[in-house]
Amino acid sequence: MMGCEMNPADTLLYLSIILPVHNEEHRLPVTLQELEIFLSQQNFSYEVIIVENGSHDRSYELAYEFCKDHPRFKVLREKERGKGLAVRTGMLNARGQYRMFCDVDFSMPVGEILRFLPPNNPNADIVIGSREAPGAVRYDEPAYRHFIGRIFNTMVRFAVLPALQDSQCGFKLFTGACADDVFHKQTLTGMSFDVEVLFIARRSGYRISEIPVPWYFNPDSRVRLLDDSLRMAVDLFVIRRNAARGIYGSG
Repeated sequence: MMGCEMNPADTLLYLSIILPVHNEEHRLPVTLQELEIFLSQQNFSYEVIIVENGSHDRSYELAYEFCKDHPRFKVLREKERGKGLAVRTGMLNARGQYRMFCDVDFSMPVGEILRFLPPNNPNADIVIGSREAPGAVRYDEPAYRHFIGRIFNTMVRFAVLPALQDSQCGFKLFTGACADDVFHKQTLTGMSFDVEVLFIARRSGYRISEIPVPWYFNPDSRVRLLDDSLRMAVDLFVIRRNAARGIYGSG
């Protein structure tokens, strides 16, 4: 793993934002500028950790150049591909009292980040954005994508996460203590990592709050709808098997 220097002895921060990045040279510069403008207007301490993994474009170089001029932004590099791998790396290197991972396309407006933080959602250890909770609005999403997503989420609720309406929205916040615990136990490194992490958290007694968000469909999504959906369906059985074998500890 390579990247700009990170000093583990630095003072604890209030918020860490983790950005998993794979072949995002076109969207990344805009996202970093928007984040920098938004976060610089807040009255809390923060860091942004960009984790580039397995890209074949200039994502890492662009992130590195941005970080040189913005000391609160840091970039790490994982050679292997996998969104779950990138998020785990960012979470376990973060120093925030609260740690939130966000999709680079920011299909949720950046200002919504504040709704995940205290004093909202009292007593929650994890706050997840939801495109299905009452009050959520989806914009411009093709009906067939929504339909396939609902099929997968029904499988998730039946197999491992009853009651959660949307396990796959790419915006989730964890307390630092919760993140250190559950991401150390994570085994899946692909798109299903969200489900596994939430399953581990629920088994461990952490409290999960689901909040509605406005969500804008991006036709340049990195999700390979059929391939990823099939692989993620298989991963549900892997999670159940891991739990039966005690890999996640007692629960």
